[in-house]
Amino acid sequence: MGFWGYFVVGRSGRPLAELAALADVREGLVLHETRGDGWQVWVRSSEPQAGDMGVLARGVCGETGTPALFAFVMDSDCVVVEGATSAEAAGSWFGCLGREAMAGHLGADGLVLEDLFLTPEKAAVKAVEWAAATGRTVAPGALADVLRQEADPLAEELFARFLDRLGL
Repeated sequence: MGFWGYFVVGRSGRPLAELAALADVREGLVLHETRGDGWQVWVRSSEPQAGDMGVLARGVCGETGTPALFAFVMDSDCVVVEGATSAEAAGSWFGCLGREAMAGHLGADGLVLEDLFLTPEKAAVKAVEWAAATGRTVAPGALADVLRQEADPLAEELFARFLDRLGL
C-alpha cells in the first residue's frame, strides 16, 4: 500500500503549521521541504479520505494573503490538486495528476474524471493563472504535460514535478 495523505503548499514568514486555517489537520503535519522565495511544502499522512480540501486551501490563502495549493495523494497512484487564490485573481480550481489511476479510484464510486476535475488543458490554464498570482510566468504546455502523466513510480514525485513547472 502506498502513501495516503495531504500536501499543503504556501508562502509565509512563519511555519504554515502554525496557521489557524490548518488547526484541524495540525497533528501530524510536518515540513516536507522549503522552496525558493519562502514557499513551504508540508505533508501529513491521512486516512483514505480527503475531507474538504477547498476550505483548507482557501483558508491558507486567506490567512497568508498569497496563493496556496492543497493536494491529496491517493495510495501513491494519483493526486487531487486544488489551487486557491484571492477571488479577484483566479479563484479556486481542481486538477488531478495520474488520471488513469484516478479514474480507477473514482470508478469504485461510480464517478468519472469529468465529474470532478478539469481536463489537463483547462487545469493547465488555471494553474498558469495561479502562478501569475504568485508573480510567476509559466508555460501552459509544460503544465498540461505533467497533468497528463501517470505516476512513475510515485504520485508524490509527479506532484513535485508539478510544483517545479509552477516555478516553485
